[in-house]
Amino acid sequence: MTFQSSSRLYAAVSSLLWPAIFCAGLTGSYFAFHSQMHLLWFNVVYLSVVATIALFERLMPYEETWLDADGETFNNLAHTLLSKGAVQIAAAISTSFPMAVAIVAQPFLSHKANIWPDQLPMALQVVLGLIIAEFGLYLAHRLAHEHLSLWRFHALHHSVERLWVINTGRFHIIDSLFKIALSQIPLYLLGAPLPVFLWIGAVTAFIGLLTHCNIDVRTGPLDWILSTPRLHRWHHSKLLAEGNTNYGENLVIWDQILGTYYNPPRPSSIDIGITGKVADSFLAQLVQPFSKKGAKQIIGKKPKELRDKEELAAKAAAAREQANEPIRKSS
Repeated sequence: MTFQSSSRLYAAVSSLLWPAIFCAGLTGSYFAFHSQMHLLWFNVVYLSVVATIALFERLMPYEETWLDADGETFNNLAHTLLSKGAVQIAAAISTSFPMAVAIVAQPFLSHKANIWPDQLPMALQVVLGLIIAEFGLYLAHRLAHEHLSLWRFHALHHSVERLWVINTGRFHIIDSLFKIALSQIPLYLLGAPLPVFLWIGAVTAFIGLLTHCNIDVRTGPLDWILSTPRLHRWHHSKLLAEGNTNYGENLVIWDQILGTYYNPPRPSSIDIGITGKVADSFLAQLVQPFSKKGAKQIIGKKPKELRDKEELAAKAAAAREQANEPIRKSS
Protein backbone atom coordinates (compact mmCIF):
# COMPACT_ATOMS: atom_id res chain seq x y z
CA MET A 1 0.00 0.00 0.00
CA THR A 2 1.34 3.46 -0.93
CA PHE A 3 0.15 7.05 -0.68
CA GLN A 4 -1.17 8.76 -3.79
CA SER A 5 1.79 10.88 -4.88
CA SER A 6 -0.53 13.61 -6.21
CA SER A 7 -2.39 14.17 -2.92
CA ARG A 8 -1.83 17.13 -0.59
CA LEU A 9 -1.22 14.76 2.30
CA TYR A 10 1.54 13.06 0.31
CA ALA A 11 3.19 16.41 -0.47
CA ALA A 12 3.04 17.47 3.19
CA VAL A 13 4.44 14.18 4.48
CA SER A 14 7.13 14.18 1.80
CA SER A 15 8.31 17.64 2.89
CA LEU A 16 8.13 17.08 6.65
CA LEU A 17 9.24 13.45 7.00
CA TRP A 18 13.01 13.85 6.69
CA PRO A 19 13.36 16.58 9.35
CA ALA A 20 10.75 14.85 11.53
CA ILE A 21 12.63 11.53 11.62
CA PHE A 22 15.97 13.30 12.11
CA CYS A 23 14.67 15.42 15.00
CA ALA A 24 12.96 12.41 16.58
CA GLY A 25 16.25 10.51 16.48
CA LEU A 26 18.12 13.39 18.12
CA THR A 27 15.40 13.81 20.76
CA GLY A 28 15.64 10.12 21.60
CA SER A 29 19.43 10.46 21.75
CA TYR A 30 19.09 13.30 24.27
CA PHE A 31 17.26 11.03 26.68
CA ALA A 32 19.62 8.13 25.95
CA PHE A 33 22.70 10.26 26.73
CA HIS A 34 21.13 11.39 30.01
CA SER A 35 20.50 7.81 31.07
CA GLN A 36 22.90 5.52 32.89
CA MET A 37 23.33 3.27 29.83
CA HIS A 38 24.17 5.59 26.92
CA LEU A 39 24.85 3.05 24.20
CA LEU A 40 22.07 0.61 25.09
CA TRP A 41 19.31 3.22 24.92
CA PHE A 42 20.89 4.93 21.91
CA ASN A 43 20.71 1.63 20.03
CA VAL A 44 17.06 1.26 21.02
CA VAL A 45 16.40 4.69 19.49
CA TYR A 46 18.48 3.79 16.43
CA LEU A 47 16.56 0.59 15.77
CA SER A 48 13.25 2.44 16.22
CA VAL A 49 14.32 4.90 13.52
CA VAL A 50 15.30 1.98 11.27
CA ALA A 51 11.80 0.49 11.69
CA THR A 52 10.14 3.85 10.96
CA ILE A 53 12.15 4.36 7.78
CA ALA A 54 11.46 0.78 6.65
CA LEU A 55 7.73 1.42 7.04
CA PHE A 56 7.77 4.61 4.96
CA GLU A 57 9.90 2.93 2.30
CA ARG A 58 6.88 0.72 1.71
CA LEU A 59 4.33 3.52 1.91
CA MET A 60 6.04 6.11 -0.31
CA PRO A 61 9.12 4.75 -2.09
CA TYR A 62 11.33 6.95 -4.25
CA GLU A 63 12.04 4.06 -6.62
CA GLU A 64 9.51 1.23 -6.56
CA THR A 65 11.82 -1.24 -8.31
CA TRP A 66 14.13 -1.00 -5.29
CA LEU A 67 11.39 -2.62 -3.21
CA ASP A 68 11.59 -5.84 -5.24
CA ALA A 69 7.85 -6.31 -4.79
CA ASP A 70 7.03 -9.89 -5.80
CA GLY A 71 4.01 -10.87 -3.73
CA GLU A 72 6.27 -12.09 -0.93
CA THR A 73 5.71 -9.17 1.43
CA PHE A 74 4.62 -11.31 4.39
CA ASN A 75 7.51 -13.76 3.92
CA ASN A 76 9.95 -10.88 3.49
CA LEU A 77 8.78 -9.32 6.77
CA ALA A 78 9.04 -12.69 8.53
CA HIS A 79 12.56 -13.26 7.23
CA THR A 80 13.46 -9.69 8.18
CA LEU A 81 12.37 -10.27 11.77
CA LEU A 82 14.16 -13.62 11.90
CA SER A 83 17.44 -12.90 10.14
CA LYS A 84 17.66 -9.25 9.19
CA GLY A 85 16.85 -8.31 12.77
CA ALA A 86 20.21 -9.72 13.82
CA VAL A 87 21.86 -7.83 10.98
CA GLN A 88 20.34 -4.56 12.16
CA ILE A 89 21.45 -5.17 15.75
CA ALA A 90 24.98 -5.67 14.42
CA ALA A 91 24.61 -2.51 12.34
CA ALA A 92 23.51 -0.56 15.41
CA ILE A 93 26.51 -1.81 17.37
CA SER A 94 28.85 -0.83 14.54
CA THR A 95 27.18 2.58 14.30
CA SER A 96 27.82 3.21 17.98
CA PHE A 97 31.42 1.95 17.68
CA PRO A 98 32.83 5.49 17.26
CA MET A 99 30.96 6.46 20.43
CA ALA A 100 32.48 3.51 22.28
CA VAL A 101 35.95 4.49 21.04
CA ALA A 102 35.36 8.04 22.24
CA ILE A 103 34.21 6.88 25.69
CA VAL A 104 37.40 4.83 26.16
CA ALA A 105 39.95 7.08 24.47
CA GLN A 106 38.71 10.59 25.26
CA PRO A 107 39.79 10.70 28.95
CA PHE A 108 43.35 9.74 27.97
CA LEU A 109 43.69 12.13 25.05
CA SER A 110 41.63 15.20 25.83
CA HIS A 111 44.23 16.66 28.21
CA LYS A 112 46.77 16.92 25.39
CA ALA A 113 45.40 20.34 24.48
CA ASN A 114 43.24 22.88 26.23
CA ILE A 115 42.12 25.03 23.34
CA TRP A 116 38.62 23.64 22.87
CA PRO A 117 36.01 26.40 23.53
CA ASP A 118 34.20 24.46 26.25
CA GLN A 119 32.70 27.71 27.57
CA LEU A 120 30.34 27.78 24.58
CA PRO A 121 26.84 26.27 24.83
CA MET A 122 26.91 22.55 24.01
CA ALA A 123 24.84 23.06 20.85
CA LEU A 124 27.50 25.38 19.42
CA GLN A 125 30.28 22.99 20.47
CA VAL A 126 28.53 20.19 18.59
CA VAL A 127 28.15 22.34 15.47
CA LEU A 128 31.84 23.26 15.62
CA GLY A 129 32.76 19.61 16.18
CA LEU A 130 30.61 18.55 13.24
CA ILE A 131 32.34 21.02 10.90
CA ILE A 132 35.81 19.87 12.02
CA ALA A 133 34.94 16.16 11.93
CA GLU A 134 33.22 16.60 8.58
CA PHE A 135 36.44 17.79 6.98
CA GLY A 136 38.09 14.51 8.01
CA LEU A 137 35.10 12.52 6.73
CA TYR A 138 35.12 14.48 3.47
CA LEU A 139 38.86 13.96 3.02
CA ALA A 140 38.68 10.22 3.76
CA HIS A 141 35.70 9.81 1.42
CA ARG A 142 37.26 11.77 -1.43
CA LEU A 143 40.58 9.96 -1.13
CA ALA A 144 38.72 6.65 -1.24
CA HIS A 145 37.25 7.64 -4.61
CA GLU A 146 40.45 9.05 -6.08
CA HIS A 147 42.96 6.35 -5.09
CA LEU A 148 42.50 2.71 -6.07
CA SER A 149 44.38 1.52 -2.97
CA LEU A 150 41.49 2.92 -0.90
CA TRP A 151 38.70 2.42 -3.43
CA ARG A 152 39.11 -1.37 -3.21
CA PHE A 153 37.75 -1.11 0.36
CA HIS A 154 35.20 1.64 -0.23
CA ALA A 155 33.76 -0.05 -3.35
CA LEU A 156 31.90 -2.48 -1.09
CA HIS A 157 29.59 0.35 -0.08
CA HIS A 158 28.99 1.38 -3.70
CA SER A 159 28.43 -2.15 -4.97
CA VAL A 160 24.74 -2.06 -4.04
CA GLU A 161 22.27 -1.55 -6.88
CA ARG A 162 19.47 -0.15 -4.75
CA LEU A 163 19.49 2.16 -1.75
CA TRP A 164 17.41 1.34 1.31
CA VAL A 165 17.73 1.47 5.05
CA ILE A 166 19.17 -2.04 5.43
CA ASN A 167 22.37 -1.33 3.45
CA THR A 168 23.19 1.96 5.21
CA GLY A 169 26.05 0.41 7.20
CA ARG A 170 27.55 -1.64 4.37
CA PHE A 171 31.18 -0.57 4.83
CA HIS A 172 34.41 -2.54 4.91
CA ILE A 173 36.00 -2.34 8.37
CA ILE A 174 39.17 -0.76 6.93
CA ASP A 175 37.10 1.94 5.25
CA SER A 176 35.26 2.64 8.52
CA LEU A 177 38.44 2.82 10.62
CA PHE A 178 40.03 5.21 8.13
CA LYS A 179 37.06 7.58 8.37
CA ILE A 180 36.92 7.36 12.17
CA ALA A 181 40.62 8.19 12.44
CA LEU A 182 40.51 11.23 10.17
CA SER A 183 37.35 12.63 11.73
CA GLN A 184 37.97 11.96 15.44
CA ILE A 185 41.71 12.47 15.94
CA PRO A 186 41.54 16.26 15.35
CA LEU A 187 38.83 16.52 18.00
CA TYR A 188 40.92 14.51 20.48
CA LEU A 189 43.90 16.79 19.87
CA LEU A 190 41.77 19.89 20.38
CA GLY A 191 40.47 18.53 23.69
CA ALA A 192 36.79 18.19 22.76
CA PRO A 193 34.67 16.80 25.63
CA LEU A 194 32.91 13.43 25.48
CA PRO A 195 29.38 14.83 24.85
CA VAL A 196 30.61 16.36 21.58
CA PHE A 197 31.74 12.92 20.37
CA LEU A 198 28.43 11.35 21.42
CA TRP A 199 26.34 13.96 19.62
CA ILE A 200 28.45 13.79 16.46
CA GLY A 201 27.98 10.00 16.55
CA ALA A 202 24.21 10.45 16.85
CA VAL A 203 24.00 12.97 13.99
CA THR A 204 26.13 10.71 11.78
CA ALA A 205 24.00 7.66 12.59
CA PHE A 206 20.65 9.24 11.72
CA ILE A 207 21.80 11.18 8.68
CA GLY A 208 23.41 7.95 7.46
CA LEU A 209 20.08 6.11 7.71
CA LEU A 210 18.23 8.93 6.02
CA THR A 211 20.66 9.42 3.13
CA HIS A 212 20.17 5.77 2.15
CA CYS A 213 16.41 5.66 2.61
CA ASN A 214 14.26 4.73 -0.37
CA ILE A 215 11.58 7.28 0.53
CA ASP A 216 10.26 10.01 -1.74
CA VAL A 217 11.20 12.92 0.53
CA ARG A 218 11.47 16.54 -0.58
CA THR A 219 14.38 18.17 1.20
CA GLY A 220 14.48 21.50 -0.66
CA PRO A 221 16.85 24.02 1.00
CA LEU A 222 18.27 21.30 3.27
CA ASP A 223 20.16 20.07 0.18
CA TRP A 224 22.43 23.11 0.48
CA ILE A 225 23.48 22.28 4.04
CA LEU A 226 23.02 18.60 4.88
CA SER A 227 23.71 15.33 3.12
CA THR A 228 20.27 14.26 1.90
CA PRO A 229 18.90 11.23 -0.02
CA ARG A 230 18.76 13.29 -3.21
CA LEU A 231 22.44 14.26 -3.00
CA HIS A 232 23.55 10.79 -1.96
CA ARG A 233 21.78 9.12 -4.87
CA TRP A 234 23.87 11.27 -7.21
CA HIS A 235 26.94 10.14 -5.29
CA HIS A 236 26.07 6.48 -5.94
CA SER A 237 25.63 7.01 -9.69
CA LYS A 238 27.67 4.78 -12.00
CA LEU A 239 28.72 7.84 -14.02
CA LEU A 240 31.96 9.22 -12.58
CA ALA A 241 30.97 12.80 -13.37
CA GLU A 242 28.00 12.32 -11.03
CA GLY A 243 29.41 9.78 -8.57
CA ASN A 244 32.62 11.63 -7.72
CA THR A 245 30.62 14.38 -6.01
CA ASN A 246 28.78 15.07 -2.74
CA TYR A 247 31.37 13.47 -0.47
CA GLY A 248 29.93 15.02 2.69
CA GLU A 249 28.66 12.51 5.22
CA ASN A 250 26.62 14.90 7.38
CA LEU A 251 27.21 18.38 5.99
CA VAL A 252 27.95 19.46 2.43
CA ILE A 253 29.88 22.57 3.46
CA TRP A 254 33.19 21.16 2.23
CA ASP A 255 31.64 20.06 -1.05
CA GLN A 256 30.42 23.64 -1.49
CA ILE A 257 33.83 25.11 -0.66
CA LEU A 258 35.96 22.62 -2.61
CA GLY A 259 33.77 22.40 -5.72
CA THR A 260 32.41 18.86 -5.46
CA TYR A 261 28.80 19.79 -4.75
CA TYR A 262 26.41 18.42 -7.39
CA ASN A 263 22.66 18.92 -7.48
CA PRO A 264 21.30 19.44 -11.02
CA PRO A 265 17.60 20.28 -11.46
CA ARG A 266 16.39 16.84 -12.45
CA PRO A 267 15.48 13.60 -10.61
CA SER A 268 18.54 12.05 -9.00
CA SER A 269 20.07 8.89 -10.43
CA ILE A 270 18.70 5.38 -9.90
CA ASP A 271 21.41 3.82 -12.11
CA ILE A 272 23.78 3.03 -9.25
CA GLY A 273 26.53 0.51 -8.52
CA ILE A 274 30.09 -0.18 -9.68
CA THR A 275 31.62 -1.61 -12.83
CA GLY A 276 33.62 -4.19 -10.89
CA LYS A 277 32.32 -7.05 -8.75
CA VAL A 278 32.55 -7.76 -5.07
CA ALA A 279 32.45 -11.26 -3.59
CA ASP A 280 29.13 -12.82 -2.64
CA SER A 281 29.69 -13.89 0.96
CA PHE A 282 30.41 -11.72 4.00
CA LEU A 283 33.80 -13.28 4.83
CA ALA A 284 34.89 -13.23 1.18
CA GLN A 285 34.01 -9.53 1.00
CA LEU A 286 36.23 -8.87 4.01
CA VAL A 287 39.32 -10.55 2.53
CA GLN A 288 38.79 -9.74 -1.17
CA PRO A 289 40.48 -6.28 -1.16
CA PHE A 290 43.69 -7.70 0.33
CA SER A 291 44.60 -9.88 -2.66
CA LYS A 292 45.81 -8.66 -6.04
CA LYS A 293 43.21 -10.78 -7.82
CA GLY A 294 40.44 -9.57 -5.53
CA ALA A 295 41.38 -5.92 -6.02
CA LYS A 296 41.26 -6.38 -9.81
CA GLN A 297 37.80 -7.93 -9.53
CA ILE A 298 36.59 -4.99 -7.45
CA ILE A 299 38.02 -2.34 -9.80
CA GLY A 300 36.82 -4.13 -12.93
CA LYS A 301 36.77 -2.70 -16.43
CA LYS A 302 34.54 0.08 -17.60
CA PRO A 303 31.97 -1.19 -20.13
CA LYS A 304 31.83 0.56 -23.51
CA GLU A 305 28.24 1.74 -22.99
CA LEU A 306 29.24 3.36 -19.71
CA ARG A 307 32.21 5.09 -21.35
CA ASP A 308 29.85 6.37 -24.04
CA LYS A 309 27.43 7.66 -21.39
CA GLU A 310 30.21 9.48 -19.57
CA GLU A 311 31.46 10.99 -22.81
CA LEU A 312 27.95 12.24 -23.63
CA ALA A 313 27.54 13.56 -20.07
CA ALA A 314 30.86 15.40 -20.33
CA LYS A 315 29.86 16.95 -23.67
CA ALA A 316 26.48 17.98 -22.30
CA ALA A 317 28.12 19.53 -19.25
CA ALA A 318 30.55 21.44 -21.44
CA ALA A 319 27.64 22.75 -23.50
CA ARG A 320 25.83 23.85 -20.33
CA GLU A 321 28.91 25.63 -19.06
CA GLN A 322 29.20 27.49 -22.35
CA ALA A 323 25.57 28.51 -21.94
CA ASN A 324 26.48 29.78 -18.42
CA GLU A 325 24.20 27.36 -16.57
CA PRO A 326 25.00 27.44 -12.82
CA ILE A 327 25.65 23.71 -12.52
CA ARG A 328 28.91 22.52 -11.01
CA LYS A 329 30.19 19.00 -11.13
CA SER A 330 33.30 17.02 -10.29
CA SER A 331 35.48 15.66 -13.01
